[in-house]
Amino acid sequence: MAHLDKFSDPNVTAKGEARARVALTHPETLWFNTGTLCNIECVNCYIDSSPTNDALVYITADEVKDYLQQLLSRNWPVREIAFTGGEPFMNPEMIDIAECSLVAGYEVLILTNAMLPMMRKRVKQGLLGLNAAYPGKLTLRISLDHFDRANHDTERGKGAFDKTLQGMNWLRDVGIRMHVAGRTVWGDSEASSRAGYSALFTQNGYDIDAFNPGVTVLFPELDERAKVPEITTACWGILDKDPNSLMCASSRMVVKRKGAARPAVLACTLLAYAPEFELGTTLQEAEQDVALNHPHCAKFCVLGGASCSA
Repeated sequence: MAHLDKFSDPNVTAKGEARARVALTHPETLWFNTGTLCNIECVNCYIDSSPTNDALVYITADEVKDYLQQLLSRNWPVREIAFTGGEPFMNPEMIDIAECSLVAGYEVLILTNAMLPMMRKRVKQGLLGLNAAYPGKLTLRISLDHFDRANHDTERGKGAFDKTLQGMNWLRDVGIRMHVAGRTVWGDSEASSRAGYSALFTQNGYDIDAFNPGVTVLFPELDERAKVPEITTACWGILDKDPNSLMCASSRMVVKRKGAARPAVLACTLLAYAPEFELGTTLQEAEQDVALNHPHCAKFCVLGGASCSA
């Protein structure tokens, strides 16, 4: 057999072993990328969001409604519609998009840095209206990379920590449910990291459970250059890992590429630019199995045990 590079063949590994695949067995979350434009530029953003990156353009409320209708016609038992970016509140239709998802009966999760885009008067009024009309259905997951100001600002820029806490204080005061997404790049143990977040939440009166991994989500760093093993079909038994626990067994993500006529459905929220993880333009096409043919599949999901959904 000819030599293969790692992660080059969707069917076999570099050693010629059968590559692991994951079936969409229990769709629970449908993700939408609202666009890659962001009000800030982080040092290590997995999707390279910035004030100038519009590789993924703003998705519209009508496009989201089309996929919500597809959920019904395909009979996917989805409970949650989730939105990431970029910064979702940069999208001028974000409130309308969230509303149509709530009207359709789904829980809504919005990932945000809780900074200026969320704090505009129109957006705040929209969030207040949605939270009042659909109590218990709306959650904002705040990107708070670390419980320490200096570490957070190292990633997101000087003053970012205080601006995010201003947004969180507003959400606290108006009673909109918050979750938090942090990072593990600083080498804290999980126990010490959760203790640090817990102290911060208590100090500020945030009703956020730092010890619940579905509420305070700690993400490993994503480095495509990292040396990670390929996942074979034998790994499920070796690692005592259930393929149904991976994100691609329970979710898909919709993106709209710049210049594209219509959105596309991807296997994963982490691989927006990898063409081999684009499954088609419809949910029906996206029901196919996913080959774990990327370093993120191994490091983040299989070995790291992380998930973007609660």
